[in-house]
Amino acid sequence: MEDERGIQGPSIEFDNVNLTLGNTHILQDINFTIRTGEIHCLVGANGGGKTSLIRSMLGQMPHTGNITINWHDNTTVGYVPQTLEFDKTLPVTVIDFMGMTCQRHPIFFGIERSRREQIDEVLERVGLGGKSKTKLGSLSGGERQRVLFAQALIPKPALLVLDEPMTGLDLEGREILERSIVEFTRAGGTAIWINHDIAQVYDIAQTLTYIDREVLLEGDPRQVLTSGIAAQLFPSLDLLSAATAEVPG
Repeated sequence: MEDERGIQGPSIEFDNVNLTLGNTHILQDINFTIRTGEIHCLVGANGGGKTSLIRSMLGQMPHTGNITINWHDNTTVGYVPQTLEFDKTLPVTVIDFMGMTCQRHPIFFGIERSRREQIDEVLERVGLGGKSKTKLGSLSGGERQRVLFAQALIPKPALLVLDEPMTGLDLEGREILERSIVEFTRAGGTAIWINHDIAQVYDIAQTLTYIDREVLLEGDPRQVLTSGIAAQLFPSLDLLSAATAEVPG
């Protein structure tokens, strides 16, 4: 795998962020910080404002308050959506799709050799090394999710924004993406990840923020998920506690 040492991801500060659409309060007084080089998961019920907060951070939604991204030399963002919406009948191959994201001239002129090598490397990384000439529409939903993740790595980002990227993935795909996200942050990148899998958050995130219009929990998952508030917010948390409990010696 290509050496990624030297990435320096940003820290991100959310300072009294509010978002109102019409008469509906989407976000209210959001305050927390994401540190450089960590996996930070946003959790909470559907409709609680997580995606709206991400879109505000990316400058796509109006809001009050301040969202400060403290960049270093690299200001590139890699984004992985929950699903890829496209016409499956289009004769677009995996390498065509990847090429669209990493070179300026149209792909019908061909893909630059250096870009092709870069594409081959990230496809191999997500377990799709033999799929570059496969039509995108013939891939399974989980394989397309892996392509989306590979595409997010092409620009060598300092910040990964992940909107439930595990949707439709089988166990192998989940393990590949988990490993890749951990490797990215260990190399110095920062990841902000909307995630509903609390066991996964517990296992690999450094910090979490629970948002339901406002911040209800924030901190180290191994600490906040054992709090009384967490037990009320996550009805199935007892299953997680049982799974992570130490076996008596």
